[in-house]
Amino acid sequence: MFSHLEADNVGAMARFKVGVQLHPQHTTIEQIRHAWQRFDQLGVDSIWTWDHFFPLSGARNGRHFEGLTLLPAIAVDTKHAQFGVMVTCNSYRNPDLLADMARTVDQLGGGRFILGIGSGWFERDYREYGYEFGTVGSRLRDLEKALPRIKARLKKLNPPPKGKLPILIGGAGEKVTLRLVAQYADMWNAFGPSSNYRRLNGILDDWCRRVSRDPSTIERTISVTRGVEDPERYLEAGARHIILELDPPYETRTVEKLLAAR
Repeated sequence: MFSHLEADNVGAMARFKVGVQLHPQHTTIEQIRHAWQRFDQLGVDSIWTWDHFFPLSGARNGRHFEGLTLLPAIAVDTKHAQFGVMVTCNSYRNPDLLADMARTVDQLGGGRFILGIGSGWFERDYREYGYEFGTVGSRLRDLEKALPRIKARLKKLNPPPKGKLPILIGGAGEKVTLRLVAQYADMWNAFGPSSNYRRLNGILDDWCRRVSRDPSTIERTISVTRGVEDPERYLEAGARHIILELDPPYETRTVEKLLAAR
């Protein structure tokens, strides 16, 4: 692992950020709280959970916790890392309410919160909790309507967010999602492989030019599900923030190697 990151080569690499997404499935409250405290102490740049109501892998009805109500605990249990949900499903909450929730959590965390958001995709969540699933197109249209409402509400709240409260949009849709990133987001997240990420990154740059946005003002993050053999591939593809997805027991070994390379 990290074959290209020997000590004499590390200095030549662009500096990058390291994050972890702690899946709130098949775990206990005590275990996941201990995990985010441990990763914060190790020095990760960001800590994330997800916005689902059931496990995405393993036992279909196994242990699972709701992501947004974990956020206040992350806010007060950690001291250094930015944190958020990768990503909030726009369909599940009124946009103005979501903005208010984000502002409150940001106050609790001392200005470290990131509002991650996407259009939603996991049909079981929708069906079992009584939300209208709609279509990919209808969910994207709803997201497009929600984003200006969220930004407008954040400007009205008293007190305002403690920090900048960046908005991250997750997704890889070339015609709509990446356009919305260019128009509204401070950060963008997608998955690998690195070759596809590089292509999407170029499309996002094109959208930025079309809406008169400086591409360098959008932080590029990538979610990695199976370890990181060679982070340089992701950096060459345009990512500057590598986020490792972790299931319990939330092992630290790969994260520590990546932090050392950083």
